[in-house]
Parts: sequence; C-alpha cells; structure tokens
Amino acid sequence: MKFRSFNRILIAGILSALVLTGCSTGDKSAPSASGSSSSAPASSSSAAVSTPDQSPEQKPEPEKKPEPEKKPEPEKKPEPEKKPEPAPEQKPAPQPSGSYNFSKPAPKHEAVDLSYFDDAAFIGDSRTDGFLLYSGIGRGKNLTSNGLSIFKLGTKKALTVNGKEMTLLEALAQQQYGKVYLSLGINELGYNNDNGFYQSYCDAIDQIRKLQPNAVIYIQGLIPVNEKRVAETSKRSYLENNHLRVYNDLMKKAAKEKQVVFLDLYSEFVDGNGSLPYDSSKDGVHLNSKACKKWLGYLQTHTVDHSTLYKS
Repeated sequence: MKFRSFNRILIAGILSALVLTGCSTGDKSAPSASGSSSSAPASSSSAAVSTPDQSPEQKPEPEKKPEPEKKPEPEKKPEPEKKPEPAPEQKPAPQPSGSYNFSKPAPKHEAVDLSYFDDAAFIGDSRTDGFLLYSGIGRGKNLTSNGLSIFKLGTKKALTVNGKEMTLLEALAQQQYGKVYLSLGINELGYNNDNGFYQSYCDAIDQIRKLQPNAVIYIQGLIPVNEKRVAETSKRSYLENNHLRVYNDLMKKAAKEKQVVFLDLYSEFVDGNGSLPYDSSKDGVHLNSKACKKWLGYLQTHTVDHSTLYKS
C-alpha cells in the first residue's frame, strides 16, 4: 500500500516538473515538430496585413495588325489614238454656165413665192436678225450674231447648237441648203483695213462654197445708214456712207472674182442725199418693219437659179 502511494506521488511530481519547464503547447519557445523554434509573431485581428509592393500591371501593347498588301494598280492601257476626222469631200468648184454676168448685180424679175426661202440660210449681224424678225419672211435658217464681222466669221463661237458652241460656218455645215445669203460689213466700218475686208470676203465665199457646193450664194450689198439718226442716238462717227460705199464696191469685186451673185440693196434704199431715209430707222442703222418688208420684196424679185449660174 505504501509503495503504491509513493509511486503515485512520484508520477505527480514528474508531471508538475514538465508543466514548469514550458512543455505547454501554448509556449512561444516550444520547439516545432521538426525541432526548430518559430520566430513568427502571433497574428492579431487588428494588425494590418502587409503585402509586398507590386508595380502596376503593364498591359501588353495591342498587337499591330499587318497593313493590307497594296494591290498593284492596274496597268493603264494607252488610249487609242484618235483618228483625225476625215475632211469633207472636196468637190470641184462649180463652173460658170456662161449665161450669167457675174460683173453685174442680179437682175429684177417677177417675185417668187416665200417658199423659195424654205431652204435658205441667212448669215449676218443684227441687221439681218432684225430682217428675219420683222420682214414677215417666217422661214429660212437664222445664222446671225450681233456684232459679228467678216473678220471673225470662221473663229468667233457665236452660236450654240445642241449645247455646243460653234462658229457660224460650223453651224452652216450642219445641213445642206439651196441658198446662202451673206450680209456683213456694218460693224467693220470701224476698221481701217479695206484690203483685209476684201480678202476676208473672198475667203468667206470659198469656205461657204466648200460647205454648200449646191447652194446659190448671194452677197448682199450694204444698205446705207442715216448719219443724222446715228449722231442723235449712238454717236458712232465711223458709221458713215462714204466708207460704206467703198465696202460695197469691194464686196461687188469679190462676188465677181468668186463667181457668186451680188445683190445691190444700196440702190434700193438710198435717197437723194445718198443716205437711208430718216424714217426707215430709229437709230439710223437697224431697219424698222416697213423697211424690212421692202428688203424682203427686193429679195423676192432678185433670185437666180443654180442651173443658170453653173454647169451641171
């Protein structure tokens, strides 16, 4: 009994010694299971959790899309060479029949019907334009341009045909006519170039004949002006009858040389003073309706048949 009591006392003492030597599981210096001591401080609910500094995450640069391959430009085909337009067929100039005297103005005869002018083309300036408007002719192709001169007949884009600007000669070439009446010279009185005027008229006749080989070409002599009326209105001192008569002689000479018909309108209108009657025009140049009707009457009584002029 005593021995067992002693043993119990001994075991209790050993256990007490163990407790005193820090073998408690809560001892900070208690060895770890691997035999090493832990130096990490105890965690606390109020302690901030520190994390190592982290540099901001760098986003990767967007991947560059490869540039699309440039398609080779299609090879430019050379434009086909424009073939020059064939020149109009050059017909031989008509030969005079011998029955018509080109050195004199057209003779007077019985008046023709207005239908005679159905296939006529009238080339001129504002004077001719007024004639077509106020004479009552009511037919014929109006190829006139205000201010036109014989010097610019083949160069001035004076008309618009189907949206295209043309010279009067280009417009004349658009169709064939039976008669062509040419009346230019008033605007040229301001030029001091009589020889150039004559040569320009000769050239114009040649060009018209090439374009209209079957037409009767009439050169209309200049109707006189009334210088008093001119002085009262436009005061254009160059519009005077002495120079106008010189131009008429040059036009008559060109008509004879080129074998076309000359119409002596000057003699039809001139008064005893060598002038246009005062009451025939408001400005001394452009004719009123009554005078335009007189002009038409002259044309109706001074016509020539193509077969009379030239051999077929």
